[in-house]
Amino acid sequence: MWLPRSLLLLLASHLWLGNLLAAQQSAHATADEPAVDNQFVQKQFGSTCSLIGLVPMAADLDGDGVDDLVIPAHCTNPMMDQAENNFVVVDPYNSFFGYGNPKVTTQFSTEDPGRRGYVLLVIHGAGSEAWHAATPKAKFILVNLPFRRIMVKKVAVGKKKTVLGIYAEETDGSETTSVTFWDGKKYRYQPMGSSME
Repeated sequence: MWLPRSLLLLLASHLWLGNLLAAQQSAHATADEPAVDNQFVQKQFGSTCSLIGLVPMAADLDGDGVDDLVIPAHCTNPMMDQAENNFVVVDPYNSFFGYGNPKVTTQFSTEDPGRRGYVLLVIHGAGSEAWHAATPKAKFILVNLPFRRIMVKKVAVGKKKTVLGIYAEETDGSETTSVTFWDGKKYRYQPMGSSME
């Protein structure tokens, strides 16, 4: 079938314009969601925090239907920017073992000095913008959790309730796994046993 040259040019320009608009819409969609980089981390949690190279994960940790964000990070002084950046420092690990006051426990030495200051930054999302809302629902720094690797998946809480928890392959050399989860009021740590593999 033969088409006039002007019609072919019109079809080609229409396809080109359609592709250009689709690319702009795609770029706009990703531009609305900020990159989780050191600049983002420091804006949310202060200048003493930075990424450590593990991938951040989005999931609904508090069960409100809105995505939250977990960021593995390093903070040299997690208590310093707490008031200015409106977050809460918590120590679910040492709370499990009896004393979890982060003002004291952030001073404890670790079994692996290379991982001192490793934390999980958690942002509870709000509204349609979720974890990247201008004013998130809540922000936490979870200190003293031993982890090499993390993943988010379901954990049973009670007989009939499941929530999403942060599973951690711990760094104590024993290949153990633990889970930290939101119980509706606070983050709780629970040892699980063998490795996540």
